[in-house]
Amino acid sequence: MFALSFLQHFTILLVLIYLFFLLRILIKSISYGSNNNNNDNKSYPLIGCLISFHKNSHRLIHWFTDLLRLSSSQTIVLNRFGRKNQMIVTANPKNIEHMLKTNFENYPKGRPFTDLLGDFLGMGIFNVDGELWTTQRKLASHEFSAKSLREFVVSVLEEEIAIRLIPLLEKACQNDEVLDMQDVFRRLAFDTICKISLGWDPCCLDYSRSVSPLASAFDAAAGASAVRGIALASWVWKLKRFLNVGSERKLKEALGVVHHSVNDIIRERREQMVGNDNQRDLLSRFISAGHGDELVRDMVISFLMAGRDTTSAAMTWLLWLLTWHPTIEKNLIKDVTSILKDEKSFSLTFDDLKKMDYLKACLCESMRLYPPVVWDSKHAENDDVLPDGTPVYKGNRVMYFPYGMGRMDTLWGKDCMEFRPDRWFSEPGVFKMESPYKFPVFQAGPRVCLGKEMAFMQMKYVMASVLKRFEFVPVCLGEPVFVPMLTAHMDGGLKVRVRRRIGIN
Repeated sequence: MFALSFLQHFTILLVLIYLFFLLRILIKSISYGSNNNNNDNKSYPLIGCLISFHKNSHRLIHWFTDLLRLSSSQTIVLNRFGRKNQMIVTANPKNIEHMLKTNFENYPKGRPFTDLLGDFLGMGIFNVDGELWTTQRKLASHEFSAKSLREFVVSVLEEEIAIRLIPLLEKACQNDEVLDMQDVFRRLAFDTICKISLGWDPCCLDYSRSVSPLASAFDAAAGASAVRGIALASWVWKLKRFLNVGSERKLKEALGVVHHSVNDIIRERREQMVGNDNQRDLLSRFISAGHGDELVRDMVISFLMAGRDTTSAAMTWLLWLLTWHPTIEKNLIKDVTSILKDEKSFSLTFDDLKKMDYLKACLCESMRLYPPVVWDSKHAENDDVLPDGTPVYKGNRVMYFPYGMGRMDTLWGKDCMEFRPDRWFSEPGVFKMESPYKFPVFQAGPRVCLGKEMAFMQMKYVMASVLKRFEFVPVCLGEPVFVPMLTAHMDGGLKVRVRRRIGIN
């Protein structure tokens, strides 16, 4: 029986591999023989738009953006192997409000999405629907609204910046070293989110120490999970997982380290909490709520994922944009220094951070052009019609696309490609946050990001602290490549030389 089963599996594998390569040959023969423009969205019987998709696989975000610009409704429909497998991509705020709020129940993340990240995020809040999501959301919402958590976040930031970040930049300045600020911000973000979520310090920003196994494994797991998202079809990565090869083997090994490390931290924290109610991190709060170790682990991993790469990506792109817009940088420094009178102090209060509207506008403008999360998907539970008239069939993947939205002149005007923080002020000195359905970088509706205000606190604190003290000179003068993975990043990092800021006139 075992031999027969193995033979069957092996035969199926050979057939699938043969069909896969046959399809690739077919695609290449048609696509390279075609004179169609890259903006096309041609659909063929059986295979739908697979050929156009393959032709533009190296530039998907630009292709989607081009197609959306050409669409009168800012919505496109990509046919994939029949009606039920359509993928709808929209940059229309009315459609997004319909998905994320008005008809929220009809647009869960869906099984295809939760399968994709299921091994990494498990049953954590960002990867579940229904009652399990509702329960976690209520718990997390209560904790994130607590004043004590906000005060804890500010104290963590003050310590991390004073003890590690500023000395690191000072050393680079003195020794004329080249720093990769994307790497610096990622290490800082991981240290910070680990302290806030786990009450544990991985010391990533201390370059004299080896990188924590958890940090390395987390990077590997995130990268391998992203590979699933760009696979030709879900069966490709599922087959690799079954055979335990390639990126799936790397994911399995990395997850073993992540789960083992986080489980050890949970166990130690439970022991520390016996007779001690003074723990302020999220892990302690979740344990106190009475949840089991596996669910607590998955919830914490979700928050680590959300808090690590998103803020670091936003700060990296803002820093690069400021180096190319000296007038905006000058205005930003003036605004920050007018609030922070004591140049030597590393301490910023919550009230200080609330006043930094120009810095917030710069961050929003940076994320408009270079959103940390490029797109997000839902799967229709039942047939529906979007406000712009686009029919949605049960099982369809419906995607909203922040990257493309930031490049729509119908939403942001003819200067939508320009970095212009002033667009975030309704009048001089009066900051106005745009509708979350026009600017959905933090999602919107019932699933709006719980850590939104915490993220702004962190980014303001870091950027204000470093920009008032240092100037950053890019080593490379070309425009960096924007890489859209689970969270977007700058290809090759942001290499700079650090100089002390002399003053602003």
